[in-house]
Amino acid sequence: MFKRFRDLVLGVIIGALAVTGVMAAMAGDGIQQGSIKDPFSPRNMAILRQARAIIDLYHVDADKLPGEQKLFYGAMKGMVAAAGDPYTRFVDPSQLKEESIEMEGQYGGVGMYVGQRDGKVLVISPMEGTPAERAGLKPMDEIVKVGDKIVVGMNQDEVVNMLRGPAGTKVTVWVRRKGKDEIIKFDLIREIIKIRSVRKEMLKDKYAYVRLAHFTQTAGQEMAEAVAWASSKGAKGIVLDLRNNPGGLLNAAADVASCFLNDGDLVVSTKGRVDRANEAMYASGRVKFKGPLVVLINEGSASASEIVAGALKDHGRAKLVGVKSFGKGSVQTLFNLPDGAGMYVTIARYYTPSGRMIDKVGLNPDVKVSGEPMGDLAKDPQVRKGVEILKSMR
Repeated sequence: MFKRFRDLVLGVIIGALAVTGVMAAMAGDGIQQGSIKDPFSPRNMAILRQARAIIDLYHVDADKLPGEQKLFYGAMKGMVAAAGDPYTRFVDPSQLKEESIEMEGQYGGVGMYVGQRDGKVLVISPMEGTPAERAGLKPMDEIVKVGDKIVVGMNQDEVVNMLRGPAGTKVTVWVRRKGKDEIIKFDLIREIIKIRSVRKEMLKDKYAYVRLAHFTQTAGQEMAEAVAWASSKGAKGIVLDLRNNPGGLLNAAADVASCFLNDGDLVVSTKGRVDRANEAMYASGRVKFKGPLVVLINEGSASASEIVAGALKDHGRAKLVGVKSFGKGSVQTLFNLPDGAGMYVTIARYYTPSGRMIDKVGLNPDVKVSGEPMGDLAKDPQVRKGVEILKSMR
C-alpha cells in the first residue's frame, strides 16, 4: 500500500507549507472494494443528508452558498480535524498544488516556520534574513491575529494561507509572547523567501562554527563541504548550530548525521500501527569529521534538528548546549485522493537511537544555557559556552 516518498519533509514553512512525511501512498493502492467498512452508520449518513437539506432550504443566503464540492471539502476538513491531531489534515486540490511551491526553493511570504500545539499556532522559528526575523518574531510566539482576523482556534493551514502572498504586499501579525502582558504587533512586508542551508565561520583558537538553517535536499552535501572546509583550516572542533532550525527533509537529516557518525550507526527509528511504518534509518559512508562536536539547540529546534541532535547525543558524538527543543517528532504520510485532494495522516512517531521519544517531549540539553542567537558570535552566550566545552573535550 505504501510507496517510498523521496522528499521526506518534517518542517512547516510560512509562505509555502512544507509537507511533513516519510512515505506517500495513493488512496486505493492495494485496497480492494469491500475491504473498507462504510465511513458512517446509516443513521449518521441520514443526519448528514438532512443537515445539507436544511441549509439548502432555510438558510437566508442559500442561493449564495458554496456549491457541493466546497461543502464536501468542508465536511472532509472537519472530519479529519476531529482526530485532534494538528498534523493530520485534509487539503483540497488547490492547497496541495500550492504546497509544492516550497519544493521549488522560493516563495512569497514572511519567512517563518510554524507548528500547532494545544490549539495554538506557534512560531517555531523565523528564517534568517527574512521579514519575520528582522521584525523580531521569536520561537514560541503565539499568533493570535493576522490582519483584521483573530486566528485563535484556527487550523495552522488557514493561518499559513493568510500569511502567504505576493512579494511587496503587507501583512500585520499580532502575537502573544511569554512574559509579556500585552499583544505585540508586527507589520511585515512579504518577500521572495529563498532557503539558505549552511553558514560557516572560523572562531578564535581554531574552532569552527557551522550553522544549519534548514534540512533542504542539498543540506547533506553542504554540510560535508562545510566539514571539509573546517578540516582544511585545522579546526580543533565544531560548534554545530541547530537553533531555530525547524527541520526539513528526513533523508537530509540522515546525510547530515552521516558526516559525524560511523557507517551503520542508527540515526532514527519510527514506530506506528502498521508494519511499514516501523522503520529505521542509518548513517552511511565515511565519517567526515572525527573531532570534538557541540550541538546548539533551542525551543526553535524541531523535527530533523531533533533527530540529528538526538542521534549525535545518543552515540556519544556530541554535547547538546542551549535550552529544550520544540518536540516535533511525528510521521505524516500523504494519501493522494482521486480528485487531486490529499490527506496527511500521522502514522508513526520518531525515536532516537536510545529509544527516546521526541514528539511533544523534545530534547533536554546536556548543558543548559539561556540566550538568543546573535549575529556577533563572540557575544553569543551559547556559542561561547559551546567553544568552552569543546576545549574541555580535547
